[in-house]
Amino acid sequence: MKITVYSTKRYDSQFLEQANRDGNHGHELVFVPFRLSNLTCDLARGSQAVCVFVNDAANAEVVEHLASLDVQVIALRSAGYNHVDLAAAGQCSIKVVRVPAYSPHAVAEHAVGLMLCLNRKLHRAFNRVRDNNFRLDGLLGFDLHGKTVGIIGTGKIGAVVAQILHGFGCHILAYDNYHHPDCIALGVNYVTLTQLLAASHIVTLHCPLTPDTHHLIDNDALQTMRPDAMLINTSRGGLVDTSAVIRALKARRLGALGIDVYEEEGDLFFEDLSDEVVQDDVFSRLLTFPNVLITGHQAFFTREALQAIAETTLHNVSEIERTGSSENEVKLHRF
Repeated sequence: MKITVYSTKRYDSQFLEQANRDGNHGHELVFVPFRLSNLTCDLARGSQAVCVFVNDAANAEVVEHLASLDVQVIALRSAGYNHVDLAAAGQCSIKVVRVPAYSPHAVAEHAVGLMLCLNRKLHRAFNRVRDNNFRLDGLLGFDLHGKTVGIIGTGKIGAVVAQILHGFGCHILAYDNYHHPDCIALGVNYVTLTQLLAASHIVTLHCPLTPDTHHLIDNDALQTMRPDAMLINTSRGGLVDTSAVIRALKARRLGALGIDVYEEEGDLFFEDLSDEVVQDDVFSRLLTFPNVLITGHQAFFTREALQAIAETTLHNVSEIERTGSSENEVKLHRF
């Protein structure tokens, strides 16, 4: 198939081209740096598939536009698909495929890295030492060993987080409708969301963004949490009500915040804006807190993950081309 790859960075083209060669897929890859939107749909003219990332917009209008260009497949370079209108895709007979498990270790390790960095204030210590300031005041942390960590969502990533934190000697609580057998074997205690929020020194989010989980962490949830708790989000920005978090930080009702995702990240992340004035006042306010650590959606960004994403993405398209279906096809809504 001819595939138009949106939101292309140098590393995307590198790994996709390698996977195309190594897997003998024979696809024609057309790389464009622009995000998918109704204004850029026409770049896919002549392609049978488009390949998109997390901040590309595949809403109903875009999906219908793609269908008018005879696009047959939307291939996601991600596990999440909240940015795709599945109902519209179903109506337009466009297949949607995803990468359900590229590297749970990459995201899980990054989440724990945020915990460690925030707790021991490594980011602040690094900057101090560069200024020849070797004082320890303000850098006091706590032992992770023996602390209670609440994991919201124990899918593949959440289960790996549990394994890592078990090695640190943490008491682990979890909230999920599905009780993962690996977590149960570790002694993870599944509880209600309220119980988890109230008891945890650290709360880490590893669930998908759906209408039910949008702003899962809101003002009420923050009121339930310990005032010294740490909140970690490496899943989807929309899980957290950012304005509510800012109010909690200002009132000292939240101990620390570590995020790799942000609900309005589409206009910020994956771009170099160092010479520009960021217009997002909410994001700019987050940057002023000394107990907030933000990374730009890089939790997935390991060599192993990029290789797996490229290989699975092209395999999905090849399956659709060969058989008309894929094991990684997103289940569409019924009409």
